Amino acid sequence: MNKEQKTAPEDESVVPAEAETGAVAEEGNESGEPGHEELQGLLTDARAKADEHWDQCLRLQAEMDNLRKRGERDLVNAHKFALDKIAAELIPVKDSLEMGLAAAGENHDVQKLIEGSELTLKMFESVLDKFNINEINPINEKFNPEYHEAMSMQERDDVEPNTVVVVMQKGYMLNDRLVRPAMVMVSKAPAGSTLDEQA
Repeated sequence: MNKEQKTAPEDESVVPAEAETGAVAEEGNESGEPGHEELQGLLTDARAKADEHWDQCLRLQAEMDNLRKRGERDLVNAHKFALDKIAAELIPVKDSLEMGLAAAGENHDVQKLIEGSELTLKMFESVLDKFNINEINPINEKFNPEYHEAMSMQERDDVEPNTVVVVMQKGYMLNDRLVRPAMVMVSKAPAGSTLDEQA
């Protein structure tokens, strides 16, 4: 046998590439795998869902942006008009003071002026109470550096050391928060008293 005779039978057994792929494709269809049209349909569905989700995402982003802007606007308004109520309550106090001054120019009755000033002061105090603005008047109390500011010290033997003996300016608190400390004079023991006690 020569070489040509040996190769001939082998050549007959070789199947063309197109025939092989066609057979595989047919087997694929028979095995339940999706075909070209089914894949195209799945792709179209996937694109539709992706577009729908993108639209939802854009809508949510717009809503979040609107909420942020509304929150910023509300905060600006809260800062702007936070004193709206207290301003409405203080205006009548100013009116009362103006009427008192006008009356002082026309009438020299000191007693009436004192009465008018007392009424105005009561009106003002009621406004402060309404908004939880409380007075700090620590006369004869123990000195507290959190609420009091010592302006000077005075030697006193009739009260304990570190007692507030004079309130130069009252302090104020707003809702338990210090607005202004009370300016006070505080007592200290007389200079010779510590030496006498030690002797």
